[in-house]
Amino acid sequence: MNLRKKKELAARILKVGKERIIFSQQRLNEIKEAITKQDIRDLKRDGAITVREISGRRKNVNKRKSRGPGKVKKRVNKRKRDYIVLTRKLRAHIKDLRNRGKIQQDKTDNLRKKIRNKISLVGLPVFKKAPATYR
Repeated sequence: MNLRKKKELAARILKVGKERIIFSQQRLNEIKEAITKQDIRDLKRDGAITVREISGRRKNVNKRKSRGPGKVKKRVNKRKRDYIVLTRKLRAHIKDLRNRGKIQQDKTDNLRKKIRNKISLVGLPVFKKAPATYR
């Protein structure tokens, strides 16, 4: 007697997999006659249809998050960041001095080249006269 369709129906109604449905061998005739959802539910309640427990080991420990080359979010080099901040401040200061007429254009170009070469400009005479807010 082929009860494959009954097993599929029971699995759909009871919301479990087909492999977990077990029919009682003594009550196969009753199961064969069941055609409605309510019939299947009644047979489950009476014990003619049982649902097998989940076998196997449940995953109880989360896997370590994969840390491949595409997942690493690396911060930009700290020295590089410091250099950028210092360079922007010094260039803004030189621009301000030029706008106020304290230095000429050719001196401005020379100072900008020195900034680019990572030479500290704090000791230069122009910066000694500058207000303290630019240091």
